Amino acid sequence: MITRYTAHPQQIITGISKKLIRLRVGFHMAKVVYSQCKNAVLCMKTLEKLAQHRRQYAGEKIKKIAKVDGKYYWDMYIPGYKSQAITNFFDGETTRTLGTDKKKTRFTNILVAMTKQCPLKCEHCFEWDALNGRETLSLPEIKTIVGKFQEIGTGIIQLTGGEPMTKVDDLVEILQSSKPGSEFWILTSGYNLTPENAKRLKNAGLTGVVVSMDHYNPDVHNLFRGSGKSFSWVQSAVKNAIEANLVTALTICVSKSFATEANLMNYADLAKNMGVSFIQLLEPRAVGHYEGQDVSLDPGHEKILEDFFLKMNYQRKYRKYPIIIYHGYYQRKTGCFGSGNRSLYVDTDGDLHACPFCQTKMGNALYDNLNDAIEQLVATGCHRYAASIF
Repeated sequence: MITRYTAHPQQIITGISKKLIRLRVGFHMAKVVYSQCKNAVLCMKTLEKLAQHRRQYAGEKIKKIAKVDGKYYWDMYIPGYKSQAITNFFDGETTRTLGTDKKKTRFTNILVAMTKQCPLKCEHCFEWDALNGRETLSLPEIKTIVGKFQEIGTGIIQLTGGEPMTKVDDLVEILQSSKPGSEFWILTSGYNLTPENAKRLKNAGLTGVVVSMDHYNPDVHNLFRGSGKSFSWVQSAVKNAIEANLVTALTICVSKSFATEANLMNYADLAKNMGVSFIQLLEPRAVGHYEGQDVSLDPGHEKILEDFFLKMNYQRKYRKYPIIIYHGYYQRKTGCFGSGNRSLYVDTDGDLHACPFCQTKMGNALYDNLNDAIEQLVATGCHRYAASIF
């Protein structure tokens, strides 16, 4: 049975309203591009290249936009319009296209694991070996890491763990001490995301939350997460985040057994009724608690996810459903944005990795030269996909 929620859903905009917003966004982007090009012809060529990149990445024109707290979002990994962060994003993509300075505002997003602490024992945990161990990073050190990445123009900083909501006071201090120009998200199981904490985090500057829900069936989800309380945490967290005007997403690690059209639609129906703006589909990797196991999806499963991604985002029938984020779709077409290209992962010891699933330490965010470590990541690349073609 699909649960019905009383929280007001976050608004998904389509049709004429969406087109008008896209025009505003396009005009803003053109202004940013022209500020670098200083030439109308070069500006038009650059805008066409950027449009081509978007088509390769997303497949078609944007059909849906989520409106939350007066800002507009069409991707969890692109800052909301209108904000300084999205101006920085357009500026960074322009420098890439022109080939002038790839280090300028180079990161779309990074993930920072701020704690080893977690009340769960999830089947797929990529930080399994570090879980609930002695903390390595102090709060001032985490703030230093965040500050370093803000200095090089990082648009989105995702705070993860462990479970970041075990350290709400630290989260608030990180947010309050950050500089303008970045958006902050937390990745959570839903634990401790009470109405009071959701409002505190929003007031401190949090943009959004990504809540892990790994099945629409509460019993299956709870088994996967190792706690009989986990699904109720998800329900409460989503409701509280939406009521606090935080951009709200659900994320799922899609196992081989889950990768069916029926399961995906049941999940999407529940997500729609919960009122979230995004659903993120992740593919399992043989790292952490899955190390040594045959968990990678087969080509048939990948095809099911790709078809679902395209159907839900671009068919009129599903225009009021949450926006689907599926990294595998563009990774197989255009290469990976991780490995220091547009993204990387900082683990609970401050070590740099290509992403949470490509765990090869390549320097430390606190003690090593950050630019040198990033270039090493770029040279090493993703374990599964080629580097991004743009």
